[in-house]
Amino acid sequence: MQPLLTPYTLGNLELKNRVVMAPMTRSRTPDTVPNALNVLYYTQRASAGLIVAESTNINTHGMGGPFTPGVFSSEQAEGWKQVTEAVHARGGKIFLQLWHAGRVAHPDNIGGQQPVGPSPLKAEGKAFTATGFKEYVTPRELSIAEIQSIIDAYRQAAQNAKIAGFDGVELHAAFGYLPNQFLSDSSNQRQDEYGGSIENRARFVLEVLDALCSEWDSQRVGIRIAPSNVYNSVLDSNPPAIYGYLVTKLNERKLAYLSVMEAFVKEHTNPNFIHNVSGHFRPLYQGTLITNGGINQARGNFLIESGQADLIAFGQLYIANPDLVERFTHEIELAVPDRSTFYGGDERGYTDYKFL
Repeated sequence: MQPLLTPYTLGNLELKNRVVMAPMTRSRTPDTVPNALNVLYYTQRASAGLIVAESTNINTHGMGGPFTPGVFSSEQAEGWKQVTEAVHARGGKIFLQLWHAGRVAHPDNIGGQQPVGPSPLKAEGKAFTATGFKEYVTPRELSIAEIQSIIDAYRQAAQNAKIAGFDGVELHAAFGYLPNQFLSDSSNQRQDEYGGSIENRARFVLEVLDALCSEWDSQRVGIRIAPSNVYNSVLDSNPPAIYGYLVTKLNERKLAYLSVMEAFVKEHTNPNFIHNVSGHFRPLYQGTLITNGGINQARGNFLIESGQADLIAFGQLYIANPDLVERFTHEIELAVPDRSTFYGGDERGYTDYKFL
């Protein structure tokens, strides 16, 4: 049997295979409350060993885009409950990714407010808004009290995710969003206990994880990082140092998993750039390692068989192939996604891809 199709014990959860549906923003939730279309989308993909549901806002001030779901209200939790019940009815397992965009939360997406971040440093690039792409703005620096309030919002979101029936939660600490902003010296120039040294820059992420673990068993809490990420202009000057320290602290917490994103750029001027992310972290991390990023079926099987990863997450392949596991099983040609329908819209390019 293909390694991808073998069962796996994730903490205290039994997965029917090692195929993970990666979290992907699809912007199909107009009022932040998961709807029937969202239920169908995830139910169609429930043959995955594990689904990690899309980036989900923990509050209104950190919303990363229009038409994205939240988990900070009882109505949102009830909406998500329809999703989890449908996935469980199909024998699937599903975690929720918790999201705060920090400095890349555009005012158009957060009611005209100024976004917040570790330091008042503007990100390069543009944000997706309901009226198109717009330049990022300079964020306001968070106070210590505000940092503690955001940590509590993560804790409340984790509690709501449990009410909604999820099997666990994942901290989104990648792609230049708030946790990633605290980790990186390119976006965090604070001089207090949340900035400066490696230990201080890792403090926010670790305190958020501890808050999540106060609501969930640590074996139901995962974290996603992208040490070689250049998205949203957040890249630390020395990723092996900051992430090496972080991983030692993750090992102490005995989490469900560490999910890493491979490098999309193959060359970089930073001499400390990590080219083979899963290869770098496999010897360092003592728990379940998930890898993601441009991996196909053959590569996924190789990574598991060679011990470089335990689970493989697929993103774009899952957009156009809701029955990805079945296609892997029978080694049938995969459909190609329509990029023009990735963000926003209706069922077209969302729930209308054909099954075998």
